[in-house]
Amino acid sequence: MSTDKVPFQVTISALHRGYRSGWFTVDEVIDVIIERSREDADMAIWILPPALERIRPYLERLKEMNPEDSPLWGIPFAVKDNIEVAGWPVTAACPDFSYEPGQHAAVVERLLAAGAIPVGKTNLDQFATGLVGTRSPYGAAHNALRPELISGGSSSGSAVAVARGQAAFALGTDTAGSGRVPAALNGLIGYKPALGAWPSSGVIPACRSLDCVTVFARVIEDAESVDGQVRGHLPSDPYSAGRPLGRAAMPEVFLIPKGPLEFFGPFAEAYSEAWERAKQRLVQTGHKVEEADISLFQEAAAQLYEGPWVAERWADLESFISSHPGSALPVTEQILRSGSRADFTAAALFRSQHRLAEIRGEVRRLLNNAVLVLPTAGGTWTREQVAADPVAANSKMGLYTNHCNLLDLSAVSIPAGEAEERLPFGITLFTLPEKEANLGAAARALTSQTKDVTVAVCGLHMREMPLERQMLELGAEFLEESETAAVYELYMLPTSPPKPGLIRTSGNGAAIRLELWKMSAASFGHFTASIPAPLGIGRIELADGRQVSGFLCESYAAEQSRNITSAGGWRNAITLFQK
Repeated sequence: MSTDKVPFQVTISALHRGYRSGWFTVDEVIDVIIERSREDADMAIWILPPALERIRPYLERLKEMNPEDSPLWGIPFAVKDNIEVAGWPVTAACPDFSYEPGQHAAVVERLLAAGAIPVGKTNLDQFATGLVGTRSPYGAAHNALRPELISGGSSSGSAVAVARGQAAFALGTDTAGSGRVPAALNGLIGYKPALGAWPSSGVIPACRSLDCVTVFARVIEDAESVDGQVRGHLPSDPYSAGRPLGRAAMPEVFLIPKGPLEFFGPFAEAYSEAWERAKQRLVQTGHKVEEADISLFQEAAAQLYEGPWVAERWADLESFISSHPGSALPVTEQILRSGSRADFTAAALFRSQHRLAEIRGEVRRLLNNAVLVLPTAGGTWTREQVAADPVAANSKMGLYTNHCNLLDLSAVSIPAGEAEERLPFGITLFTLPEKEANLGAAARALTSQTKDVTVAVCGLHMREMPLERQMLELGAEFLEESETAAVYELYMLPTSPPKPGLIRTSGNGAAIRLELWKMSAASFGHFTASIPAPLGIGRIELADGRQVSGFLCESYAAEQSRNITSAGGWRNAITLFQK
């Protein structure tokens, strides 16, 4: 047994397979998660980070449970810190609001009954008022792949915890897109059930009548496993509803917006191109695709924060904000107090409700046996850019998400490749609550179209080498042995342990043996982020003319390194030159 075998891409199936095979124990998995959280301490993922003394009671509880009867036995999960875990402080990212609940939120209680293990409380936009992940006194959560970018919010820490291998899944909440935007920005699944399908008892409300508990996961099967444990009516919860899933089937038609869409931020062009590629892949599945006017969805979206619905936020938090001046961040208080505008009258709210009822009727006709496909987000920003213009940048992030709960739709955000290197792109599928089961089938059909990345490795990451485990942790699959075109030199870098450095020459070179592996685009992003200088990822020309991504070394490193080109590859070199 070894913690080296705990995968970075933590999924339910991978953990259960590891437990059954004896590769690692639950205690070892928790040790790895705690260590990973310490290594990422500067990323502002956690408010209450994983700690053994808090997790131990749940490990002890597992000893009394039969793994065969407990679908989530030994599965670690993270909890957004506006959801109650008994005995753990809950802050909603406002220290003065902190209290210690005496019981678990309903969704947490149901997960514990299935054998899952809560590991910590994650960071969020304060009081869940934001879609950027920067509005927290506990720090602005970093994006999992490109730390200079935003994580998305408000369920920022929950998404990043899963993306950084610190939980198999994580609970978030969603009022305007908080369970979907962070999923897209971190290369994950973000599943949002129908209103009331999962109980919200024990959740600090943002807009009580619209709030949903959500889940972040790496694969749609894990989101479905969580749904299977937490779905169901809770009589004591006034907003809980009996909304059982029907039989899953592929939608008859996929709807895409008619006409051009708006993209924004520093990566607007890359996002636009990623959307065009996503549409092409959708057509290539062979399923029926039609264009639709989405102006009704945009009209509904405007009602959420430009209309009287913002008063619902103020209704729940007015007392605290008024009695604790200065406790909330200025931008949070600004957003909350906007709900007290004089023109947000009861009459204005009723007018909004009446118009939304009309829109819902038209949307129901449009989505009958159909799924609407939209970009989850139309762009992203650096954390520095959001700090410079927090309100406008945040508003843009909800462009394609705000309508969802007002229209009582079910949704799932899924990865759809990359806009550019280490910049995930996501799309969201929307459908009617009674057709929610179809989202899984649709998600599988579309994610199977996302292109994998072929990666060339020429040293320690090859099979039976010390870092092979990193490839396996990332879900990579070995494809074949190969060799470069005869234009490269191979060096043994003076590191500990020694590493190979592959350098392309302008003169005579040689063919160097290597291996080709396949991994997902999201995994490739994690892989490249961990590579130290002078190594990097570039395009490698193979002997058969193909070009693939792979390890290259900067030429300056050759001055202090041993030329081992004559060995023809790393395996031979360590035999010939390390004696």
